[in-house]
Amino acid sequence: MAAKEAKPKKQSTIKQVIQIYKYTSKEDKQLPWLLAGAGLAPIVVFVILGIVLKWTWLTWIFIMITAIMLGLLFATMVLTRRADAVGYKQLEGRPGASVSVLGNINKAGFNFPEQPVWVDPRTKDAIWRGTGYNGIYLLGEGEYGRVARAMERQEQSIKGVTAGSRIPVYRIFVGTGDKQVRLKDLRKTVMKQKAYMPTDHKNALVAKIHPRRRFMLTKEELDTLNARLRTLQTKAGYGIPKGVDPNRPQHVSRRAMRGR
Repeated sequence: MAAKEAKPKKQSTIKQVIQIYKYTSKEDKQLPWLLAGAGLAPIVVFVILGIVLKWTWLTWIFIMITAIMLGLLFATMVLTRRADAVGYKQLEGRPGASVSVLGNINKAGFNFPEQPVWVDPRTKDAIWRGTGYNGIYLLGEGEYGRVARAMERQEQSIKGVTAGSRIPVYRIFVGTGDKQVRLKDLRKTVMKQKAYMPTDHKNALVAKIHPRRRFMLTKEELDTLNARLRTLQTKAGYGIPKGVDPNRPQHVSRRAMRGR
């Protein structure tokens, strides 16, 4: 009987934290000092309070345990934030970075396929289309002017399958220039996009009190929208520039982005 394949051992939390620290400290030279400050600050504060308030030895024990736990918590928070910053900095400017960053929000009702809906073979500017309960999202990477013109064409194509509806289309330009969203702010920007529509209530008084309501798709409507957009993409197709594989976006260190 063939021997069963051994399952890969799951890394312990401590080993994961050590890996994240090594990964981050190579780029962030201030990290050791920041971690030391965050870890020691609660201890120093409680020691000063203990001396001033003249705690008993039993109080000292409980308070020091609390201070150490707070120090570890603060240090972990600092490590997570600095690791995120390093991760975004290394990804910024790489083709496909925006859709890679958004790959872990699909569980929240969003859908951002890895394939771009438009790519410029010469400049490698690209546009990705995503959906959510709030509407349709167009993410553009590249020079603002070129991407804006391409987004206009994409929005016209979208209206061909959403004619008669009020589904909003949000344009988000990813980059470091004016009118562009930095990679580190992309997830937050996508999450806060919302649109409102008139209530069209027959009662004039009610319509005046509640003139508009927030636009939200139901699950069934979102599924129908995704199916129509997939059909649109199948008909339109997309070009792939040399050196860009839309099926394999840039690698993201998930541990660094999530802080574990």
